[in-house]
Amino acid sequence: MRNYTLLTAAAIATTLGSQGALIASAFAVLEAGGDAGDVGLVAAARTIPLVLFLLIGGALADRLPRHHVMVAANALNCLSQAAFAVLVLAGEPRLWQMIVLAGLGGTGQAFFAPASEGMLMSSVSGEQASRAFALYRMALNGASMGGAALGGMLIAVAGPGWVLAIDSFGFLVAGSLRAFLDVSHVPPRPAGRGMLADLRDGWREFTGRPWLWSIVLQFAVVNAVVAAAQSVYGPLVARDDLGGPGPWGTALAAFGAGTVGGALLMTRWKPRRLLLVGTLCVFPYTLPPAGLAVPLPLWALVGVMFLCGLSIEVFGVSWMTALHQEIPEDKLSRVSAYDWLGSIAMVPVATALAGPAESSFGRTPALWGCSALAVLLTVAVLFVPGVRQLTRRTQDVPAQRPVTAPAAGPSADTEGALGRPG
Repeated sequence: MRNYTLLTAAAIATTLGSQGALIASAFAVLEAGGDAGDVGLVAAARTIPLVLFLLIGGALADRLPRHHVMVAANALNCLSQAAFAVLVLAGEPRLWQMIVLAGLGGTGQAFFAPASEGMLMSSVSGEQASRAFALYRMALNGASMGGAALGGMLIAVAGPGWVLAIDSFGFLVAGSLRAFLDVSHVPPRPAGRGMLADLRDGWREFTGRPWLWSIVLQFAVVNAVVAAAQSVYGPLVARDDLGGPGPWGTALAAFGAGTVGGALLMTRWKPRRLLLVGTLCVFPYTLPPAGLAVPLPLWALVGVMFLCGLSIEVFGVSWMTALHQEIPEDKLSRVSAYDWLGSIAMVPVATALAGPAESSFGRTPALWGCSALAVLLTVAVLFVPGVRQLTRRTQDVPAQRPVTAPAAGPSADTEGALGRPG
């Protein structure tokens, strides 16, 4: 469990800093004279390289020692955030400079994320894997809530530059911890294969399992419409009907509390039908857009957001357990990369289209459409046999082959996010 402990501690260090840094980068743009469009450009600059380089990052993490990839990515994030902090503290950072540095941060994340997920899954084994994933996610969710709150306070007191500097230091600490990870248990990777061959192997692993690609496809749309509802329409509804940003912040905090509660629940609960239970728990994830469409009073919206956070965390732990159980160790990072890519690729598109959709159809119909689309896709996934039939193994048996139609039973064969499937 040494690797698991190091991974958890390092993830807490980076999450605490990064959540505040996301807020700090937006305020840095605004304080430099930028507007909402400029904030969007800096955010897009982080997302675009993440999408472009994820698959390469996954293939690289399955070719090289994963902790080397993670440390290198942390070093890039540390340096880019340090440069961002220096520019902000020195005064008058230029927009193009912030865009470039945000892009470097997204590039680091693209190489880090698949390696990290593969390393985490290979660090636990046996029946305790599900509980370990739940504890890991609970720690990250708690750090995310705390980091956002602390970051907001520090920005008000000291300014965004110091928050960016703290985030850089967090990456330094995390990279130092990850340098001590032990990969002696990982079998040597075969030599002489090219990157394209590795990507093809990962694609075959991904497409050979209908339960896997169908859920990733589902979340490509579900994550996108829910993100559009919460990031674009949510603040507008809060302004017009809930009393402003304070109540909306309360609702978002309730979602965060729900994720912690869901992770705590999954430390004790081990549903036998992993993906059936997980997919059923996606339905509450579709409720916030509907709640905003009504709109619900604040107390009811807080309850919906808490339930949403709890239920999606049940799915998240179940998803990670299924991947750990069914995907061969040497392909974990490549499959994780396809998972990440599918889960985030449509989010920028959906948020960009949210405004035109409101202009064309109205805000309330657009919100109902988001909820209905997410519900329909979740229902469709339940028709995939592997989603209904995949069961938790009673002992740790390494996955060796793709399975397209798992049989029911204790030994039947069978991911991010926000949200992402994982």
